[in-house]
Amino acid sequence: MRTRPTLSWTATGAPLPRTTDLDEVVETVARGRVVVLSGAGLSTESGIPDYRGEEGSLRRHTPMTYEEFVGSPAGRRRYWARSHLGWRTIARAAPNAGHRAVSALRASGHLSGIITQNVDGLHQAAGAPDAVELHGSLDRVICLDCGGTSPREDLDRRLRAANPAFEGTATRINPDGDVELAADVVATFHLVACGACRTGVLKPDVVFFGENVPRARVERCYRLVDEADAVLVLGSSLTVMSGLRFVRHAAKEGKRVLIVNRGETRGDACAAVRVDLPLGQALTELTERLGVATG
Repeated sequence: MRTRPTLSWTATGAPLPRTTDLDEVVETVARGRVVVLSGAGLSTESGIPDYRGEEGSLRRHTPMTYEEFVGSPAGRRRYWARSHLGWRTIARAAPNAGHRAVSALRASGHLSGIITQNVDGLHQAAGAPDAVELHGSLDRVICLDCGGTSPREDLDRRLRAANPAFEGTATRINPDGDVELAADVVATFHLVACGACRTGVLKPDVVFFGENVPRARVERCYRLVDEADAVLVLGSSLTVMSGLRFVRHAAKEGKRVLIVNRGETRGDACAAVRVDLPLGQALTELTERLGVATG
């Protein structure tokens, strides 16, 4: 059973108090046993836009849904033509100060785990190989027929070979690696089948809107939350239930929830403190106050 994608939410009632003071975050992280839940807002300083911020791509762009991808050859062509260009930008993106700070806090023992809603691989690139990629990663491709996976670099080479004259110009990158591309350019793009089974449909190994996160991955995230004393949300509006459920679970279990995000989130009512600061600035200050070197 597929879930109906939630692309936005509307806050009701008066906004809950927010602060720019990190004292409570510092005190909580200093005690350790904190699990991080990160979202697209953490990667904006690496040049990858978020979905829902002031410049969020959802204001101009509707992301690919699972049903559209599996049910429409035209949808798959549109996705892969646009993602073929967007992947180059994602692949070039480098971890920012926020990613490096999270990695350093994990290495120093202050964090007991990292769950990320991002598919850009920047936590791993910053030195946190055990970060749980809740929504998968754009650097892998999966065959919907045989189930085999392969590196995105391999597919990129095959698509280049199949489209030697493809010269589309990306006008804007989106968090899922998709870009804006004219329909007439999309129509010239040639798809390739799975390199292993030769006929299978290839999909990025990410969870599209409307697709369920694999159960084993969800259970792993719940274990991380259960084993932690607090949850620190970084750069997520918590609009989609895939991430919000862990915040609600933590609050229900009496664990401390802290949110650092620009603007309101769907999980604000669960949080003991809501900090409104740029992530790079906030996390740099956090590591400095804890005496943690970020390298």
